[in-house]
Amino acid sequence: MKTVLFACIHNAGRSQMAAAWFNALASRDKAAAISAGTQPGARVHPEVLEAMKEVGIDLSRAEPRFLSDDLARSAHLLITMGCGEACPAVPGLLREDWPLEDPKGKPIERVREIREDVRQRVAALVAREGWG
Repeated sequence: MKTVLFACIHNAGRSQMAAAWFNALASRDKAAAISAGTQPGARVHPEVLEAMKEVGIDLSRAEPRFLSDDLARSAHLLITMGCGEACPAVPGLLREDWPLEDPKGKPIERVREIREDVRQRVAALVAREGWG
């Protein structure tokens, strides 16, 4: 089983959405996702909670967590979203960067667009890797 780690700065928006989409779309016996941040926030952004709830994904119990080197080493693939050089560099770990806008403080219409961008990227990843 493969582990995909989605990482952003606060682990309160993009990476939470990506991990939730991944776990909804991927076959649980092939791969699972976790998320973390380099400077975890106190909670998932309210606008992200609302946008994900609209598509039937409840993130109300999700808690931002710290992206440690050990956590990164436990993953098969690290997908970064705006943490740049603050994200750990782990030798041998596959890494991709997805340039996604931070949804924090954005109007719900924009957060929905970001949510759909994340969904499309995750769906393409799941299909590409054969994790569906």
